[in-house]
Amino acid sequence: MPDGGYIEARIGPNAVLQLAPAMDRFAGEAARRALFAPVGFDPLPGAEAMIDERPVAALHRALRRGHPDIADRIARAAGTATGDYILANRIPRAGQTLLCALPASLAAPLLTRAILAHGWTFCGSGQLTARGRHPVVFTLENNPIPQVGESAAPVCHWHAACFERLFTRLVHRHSKVVETTCCATGAAACRFAVSWR
Repeated sequence: MPDGGYIEARIGPNAVLQLAPAMDRFAGEAARRALFAPVGFDPLPGAEAMIDERPVAALHRALRRGHPDIADRIARAAGTATGDYILANRIPRAGQTLLCALPASLAAPLLTRAILAHGWTFCGSGQLTARGRHPVVFTLENNPIPQVGESAAPVCHWHAACFERLFTRLVHRHSKVVETTCCATGAAACRFAVSWR
């Protein structure tokens, strides 16, 4: 085990892979490679296996420090693309058809359960829970992506955009996600409220 007994916590590679094209679009390939290389993501990781969350967290933090004017747009674009990847590769077509046919009040708890069952792919060592039916509030404790005290405002645009994409496509087209508290501001947990009316 590296680092004197540290057990590596892992997160899905989309936390990096979907950030890359968004970075290319908003800042250019050269800026992306300059950002990704110091944390070990040039070349990019493969899509097949989970990866160590520590360089992923370092990458997201470096993005916010190095590109403060566009970091939120890049993270949102990456989160939306992550949601699209999940829809294309992780949720069976029959399940999507069922959710889309149900009223939002029934589809939302089913999608929420599915997200909780697979939350480790985008939460790493964090713990994801949910409560409520409308709004649905996801609570992510010990979120590894933000750094405590790094910001006066919530910074988890990647997570919020991913949740919003899934709910918009499978629950209600007017779904909106707002991060109401964030570990980056010193809060105990990151909370994401999902509403659609």
